[in-house]
Amino acid sequence: MPRVWIYDTTLRDGSQGEGISFSLQDKLMITRQLDNLGIDYVEGGFPLSNPKDFEYFQRIDELGLKHSRIVAFGMTCRRGIEVSADPGMIALIESRAPVLAIVGKSWDLHVHEVLRVTEQENLDMIVDSVQFAKSANREVVYDAEHFFDGYQDNPEFALQTITAAASAGADWIVLCDTNGGNLPEKIAEIVLEVRNKLSVPLGIHCHNDCDVAVANTLAAVSAGATQVQGTINGVGERCGNADLISIVSNLTLKKSEYELTAAQHIAGVTALSRFVYETANMNFRSHQPFVGSSAFAHKGGMHVHAVNRNANAYEHIPPELTGNGRRVLVSELSGRSNIVASTSQYELNEDPELMRTILERVQELENEGYQFEGASGSFDLLVKRIVGTYHSFFDRIHYRVNIETDKEGNTVDEATVKIRVNDQQEHTVAEGDGPVNALDSALRKALQSYYPSLKEIQLIDYRVRVIDSRSATAARVRVVIESRDQNDTWGTVGVSKSIVEASWQALVDSFEYKLYKDGSANQTVSD
Repeated sequence: MPRVWIYDTTLRDGSQGEGISFSLQDKLMITRQLDNLGIDYVEGGFPLSNPKDFEYFQRIDELGLKHSRIVAFGMTCRRGIEVSADPGMIALIESRAPVLAIVGKSWDLHVHEVLRVTEQENLDMIVDSVQFAKSANREVVYDAEHFFDGYQDNPEFALQTITAAASAGADWIVLCDTNGGNLPEKIAEIVLEVRNKLSVPLGIHCHNDCDVAVANTLAAVSAGATQVQGTINGVGERCGNADLISIVSNLTLKKSEYELTAAQHIAGVTALSRFVYETANMNFRSHQPFVGSSAFAHKGGMHVHAVNRNANAYEHIPPELTGNGRRVLVSELSGRSNIVASTSQYELNEDPELMRTILERVQELENEGYQFEGASGSFDLLVKRIVGTYHSFFDRIHYRVNIETDKEGNTVDEATVKIRVNDQQEHTVAEGDGPVNALDSALRKALQSYYPSLKEIQLIDYRVRVIDSRSATAARVRVVIESRDQNDTWGTVGVSKSIVEASWQALVDSFEYKLYKDGSANQTVSD
């Protein structure tokens, strides 16, 4: 079986994406996760560029990696400087990384207009840099920047650059679609032509400016590339890089004729994807293939009916293969099959009248502005109310939110909450960063002595949507809150003309769902 080597550049190329900044600890933690997945190469950064990247290479031995080889990235030496005195080359050697990636120019446009050197000087810089790295007994990856554009503009010179790197001892020649402007058929054609002219193993590095970076990468592999470069979740400059999550999943599950170490750990790609999102403080892409929360979500009643009978009818793989799961969405488009699937834990399938009542109530509420697709917690509580198994853990007496602003425009948000628990009244006050945070804090303060497990809840997302914008400032709003504890994530929803009241509804549902989920009914501290 042909072997494909996976090369991750999330920590270097991915960090160039807008709004992404990894701390040193972030980079070390992500490296450990990449190693656990079986990624072959992890490009840690550019040791000359900043102290953080330099320290990363000094501390990497602390991780005790089982599989991944660490790569330091740099550019070819400068013109007119002895390679052994070039600061960039010195930094690469001093990084102690076992693998060095050296990027050089393959497009004569860049040679003439960017570097402003002669073509021969550019070739000399490539040869000197690769030879110097090899003399330090390092594995060398030569990245041929802008290769596909350069090859189409001046194929003879583009080939001279990679031939020079190969003759100098490069272990890999990586062809880069740096501008991301090529399509799969052109990528495959050029990789095949180069493969027939060069004996050194080829790699592929694609950017996503035409939204085909994954397709371009797979086309290159089919044409003979055996090293694949990309980033987790496709993060990177401009439109991003080829997404290694999709690439590894496709190579493992769709192109099984290839061997890759990461295939042994394919069930971990969903967890890895979400870990990188959280570390980078980015929102998950719900529609991301293989790992997104919507990747195996079904909404239309006909689709759900088919999936309930045979999941292969509307799923290209079992979601568990990548560590993901199936979701059945409940909305006004739902049919009886959606309700059956979403209420399976209640064993209501034999009560068609109850199914019809639940569906009609969902449709009524969605007409009022509710939405249950991202509010599984509120839907569960709705079913309990209709079935007659709902039990309130506390009763609202009243709440009040006060917002004060000083002359400098600084605000102080304070919430007062009065509730009843087990015939006991609790009256609490809390300040917060905004009225909703103040309400959340006051409600927690009132309840945590009765229900200590509420300390585990974290609110991880808060979304507001105007429902009827034609009503302007008097419009109804929908608030969706996403919460999590140590084991689960759930959503709750509230609707009102008051954003505070809608938030209160969603907060109360979130707390009550947590208590039901943990089996906390009639198990308060006071009992």
